[in-house]
Amino acid sequence: MIRAYELTKRYGDTTVVQDLDFSVRPGTVTGFLGPNGAGKSTTMRMLLGLDAPTRGRSTIGGRAYATHSAPLTEVGALLEARSVHPGRTAFHHLMALAHTHGIPRGRVEHVLDLAGLTSVAGKRVKGFSLGMGQRLGIAAAMLGDPATLILDEPVNGLDPEGVLWIRTLLKSLATQGRTVFVSSHLMSEMALTADHLVIIGRGRLLADTTVADFVATAGGTAVKVVTPRASALCDLLRGPGIDVIGANGPDALEIRGTDSAHIGRVAAAHAIPLYELTPLAASLEQAFMDLTQESVEYRVTAPEPTGALA
Repeated sequence: MIRAYELTKRYGDTTVVQDLDFSVRPGTVTGFLGPNGAGKSTTMRMLLGLDAPTRGRSTIGGRAYATHSAPLTEVGALLEARSVHPGRTAFHHLMALAHTHGIPRGRVEHVLDLAGLTSVAGKRVKGFSLGMGQRLGIAAAMLGDPATLILDEPVNGLDPEGVLWIRTLLKSLATQGRTVFVSSHLMSEMALTADHLVIIGRGRLLADTTVADFVATAGGTAVKVVTPRASALCDLLRGPGIDVIGANGPDALEIRGTDSAHIGRVAAAHAIPLYELTPLAASLEQAFMDLTQESVEYRVTAPEPTGALA
């Protein structure tokens, strides 16, 4: 289990992480989410003893990371996959790590095969693509057969086959009873991989819950409507708390903040024909955007709608 107790990190007058308190339990894949600049990488570095907290503490398996006598066999970590000597081969990079813990050659060969790198084990890392570098980083994290995995953006640079591989691997590791803590900006992938979520914004904890509960409570409601009088229906429905946007065609709308019954009554009262009126399940991406909208570091202006809604 990973446990954070009021973790706080300041750099001068800037507070990057503030009073984070959460647990990551064995047997689940826990997604660690937040906008850019939220403090995710700093938090992971504090968990691994790479950054000292200004206040608070953390434990992995009931102990601070630095107190583990053989950390590779307790915690596997991937923070920066490219931090490898470029002149070494994949095999010799892993063997150098293995020698520090008395890990046998057979285990090195096993994780190379697990990561799909056996055919390039003798190649120098400087020639690796981003995806191959990620695979090598994951192989290194798995080298000591650890009970806990802490992975920062492990799918970055992977092709679709690689994304499927890491998704299957993480879920399999959790099924074995391991603790899996993984950050990602890919909401669609987290929706398929994670069981639990820890979400932060501007260094503060925003949510610590299951994926299902988070989507149900934070995602709001949305209804897809198809009507030849989309513009007229928009004008009738717009109001406080109700958002109307275009969706896949000039006659299609996505309406948030009300339900299909209200939309149907308004349309019927004004003789507006409806070709489709379908409640939409909230997505993890939309729920995340709704929760973190006040915590984003950089904002962009949405384009003006076109077609019937212009």
